[in-house]
Amino acid sequence: MGYIEPAPLKDEENPFEAMMSRFHIASQILGLDDEVYNVLKSPAKQVIVSLPITMDDGSIRVFDGYRVVHSNILGPSKGGIRFDPGVNLDEVKALAAWMTWKCAVVDIPYGGAKGGIQCNPREMSAGEIERLTRSYTSSMIEIFGADRDIPAPDMGTGPREMAWLMDEYSRTQGMTINSVVTGKPLVLGGSLGRTEATGRGVMVSALAAMEKLKINPYKSTCAVQGFGNVGSFAALLLAERGVKIVAISDLSGAYYNANGIDIEGAIAYRNNNKGSLEGYAEVEKIDGSAILELEVDVLVPAATEDVINSHNAEKIKAKLIVEGANGPTSAKADTIINDKGIIVAPDILANAGGVTVSYFEWVQNRLGYKWTGERVNRRSDRIMKDAFDNVYKTSQEYNISMRIAAYVVAIDKVAKTYKYRGGY
Repeated sequence: MGYIEPAPLKDEENPFEAMMSRFHIASQILGLDDEVYNVLKSPAKQVIVSLPITMDDGSIRVFDGYRVVHSNILGPSKGGIRFDPGVNLDEVKALAAWMTWKCAVVDIPYGGAKGGIQCNPREMSAGEIERLTRSYTSSMIEIFGADRDIPAPDMGTGPREMAWLMDEYSRTQGMTINSVVTGKPLVLGGSLGRTEATGRGVMVSALAAMEKLKINPYKSTCAVQGFGNVGSFAALLLAERGVKIVAISDLSGAYYNANGIDIEGAIAYRNNNKGSLEGYAEVEKIDGSAILELEVDVLVPAATEDVINSHNAEKIKAKLIVEGANGPTSAKADTIINDKGIIVAPDILANAGGVTVSYFEWVQNRLGYKWTGERVNRRSDRIMKDAFDNVYKTSQEYNISMRIAAYVVAIDKVAKTYKYRGGY
């Protein structure tokens, strides 16, 4: 095979390189030929737009907006839109590819995409964010579409922005098209179960892995790093199933209690305290990074990328890592973690509960029919459990880590579909 060896990896490397290094290993295991390798590594479409917006003080600011469609081989592309000062093309490219693999791993008929605008929504008024969202949507009219490319919320965006996006898109089409976007408010065709979907998928993956490792949930301990939407729901749902959550953390620091933390109480405290755990009294405050190194059975990194890296991987004592965040383990740390015999339920598998329920939202919009929350949960749990079992089986078959096995499952599915569809 005529591969070019990827450049040696730096730690905390650019996210596209991290994704590519794993893609490369999985491709070699599968024996992909050059044609398919080159098709799958290259994004299908990259769009960069400049968005001039009138700010509240009357001045005009120009924002950079991005949308990368990595693949539409399995179906319309799917992926979130983030509003963040750090948004750049490399990051969006990596996240779009991750979405391709994530949809393929859980066997959903979507390709991968990602979008973003370089801005700081915390420093903008609702009016400014609305004008920015609508301007971005009208710039992407040729890209978005219920059968072409379906956006969703990500960092810095939520149901409110998706409602504006849907409305702006619908205006240009002369009719209401709520299936163009997911993560909408319930009254606009959003799905029940969407808010907790990613955290719920983390819980299902954790329990499936604990079963394989013969860890009894009722005798186990867990630390959850990151207490946003994903982390808090993962912690709550794991606690409901008997797992003792001994540590949680957010930007204000980490909080520890050997006897277990009352997660419902912590969520209520956070919600009444401007979204922060600062000052939470029921627990001992510890250093934010120390949460990763606690002696627990399960570690759930649910904050940002590269928190487990070559500097701290040696100190991790958990038996199982379930990745709620995208890319929380750097590629260099992978080797150290594997050598220590720690099992990892990787991001493209463990946090795919969100895209699974997004898919259900799209299906409901297409049918014009709403499912009950119970049906949504039942179906997403089944999809997540089947995906976990499939990846686990692949990891045993090839004697590879769960992360590489997830890439093998995903790439194999996309490559086979590409072969059937054919190129030019």
